[in-house]
Amino acid sequence: MTPRPINLALQGGGAHGAFTWGVLDRLLREPTIEIAAISGTSAGALNGAALKAGLARGSRDLALENLAWLWEQMGAIRDDRFSWWLDAASPAAISRMIESSLPFAASDAMSRVVSPYAYGPLYRNPLESVVKKFHFDHICGQPGPAFHICATNVRSGKIRVFQGHEISVEAILASACLPTMFQAVEIEDPATGATEAYWDGGYTGNPALFPLFVPDLPADIVIVNINPLYREVLPKTAREIQNRINEISFNASLLRELRAVSFVQRLLAEGAVDPGAMKQIHMHMIADDALMRQLSVATKSVPVPQVLHQLRAAGERACDRFLAQHGDDIGRTSSVDLVEMFS
Repeated sequence: MTPRPINLALQGGGAHGAFTWGVLDRLLREPTIEIAAISGTSAGALNGAALKAGLARGSRDLALENLAWLWEQMGAIRDDRFSWWLDAASPAAISRMIESSLPFAASDAMSRVVSPYAYGPLYRNPLESVVKKFHFDHICGQPGPAFHICATNVRSGKIRVFQGHEISVEAILASACLPTMFQAVEIEDPATGATEAYWDGGYTGNPALFPLFVPDLPADIVIVNINPLYREVLPKTAREIQNRINEISFNASLLRELRAVSFVQRLLAEGAVDPGAMKQIHMHMIADDALMRQLSVATKSVPVPQVLHQLRAAGERACDRFLAQHGDDIGRTSSVDLVEMFS
């Protein structure tokens, strides 16, 4: 069977990006799927870089190795001396344990009153040592899927999409730069010579879909969503409210783009525009909102090894379900009902 090409849109969400690791592991082991392009933000940019570096060398196995290495650096290691009791705990229980711990409460409070710039020469971005080990000759090269990452321009508030040789250590750090935790990442614009400062891309494109609309890419976009779109229970505690604000903020740009896609698809279906003027897009989504609703900002910012492995396994299962239920939709139609989503 000829592999069916897809574009991947990888959301950011801190350590919850381990869910995407599981999805990508399953997709890489699926011979009927070919990845044509990737758009990633924050954790999605890190996952996308590891994926692209392997596929650029023509090897799915190398991509799998890169992803495993990345998440080992993030904390996905096992220590049998301590893992037995955490393995027995649900992700929700671990999330509550972290939230109720004194160190987390102290660091959370400090992030609200102390600027990352207060550390002066002692400041270090903890992701930098990991990102510097990426193989940028493969990440930025032509072989393999097209790769895009986005960040938010601090001064203008506009999205900046990096691609090709624009992708660098600084660009990936910018895409994952939470302003309460990290100093803005400054990058020189080669077109103007001006230096611009960037924060996390999740504020303006989580992930950015529009780079995947170009005519020479396939029509199918698979979003790997790790921020719950909907919560039935009204948040009432201060921490629940802050957590939901975080989720809404990091889904807002995605929902705007999906609404625009829905509008264009309706125009095409009604014959209101020339079919050649706009591209027909097939939208798909891989998610596990039931699991993600049990977690919070605590498990996004504190990478507990057992939670990372549980998220990876959940991502594999979610991808399995998607392929079983909607694999045949790829190349034919959307499996996400955008009309219903926005009704």
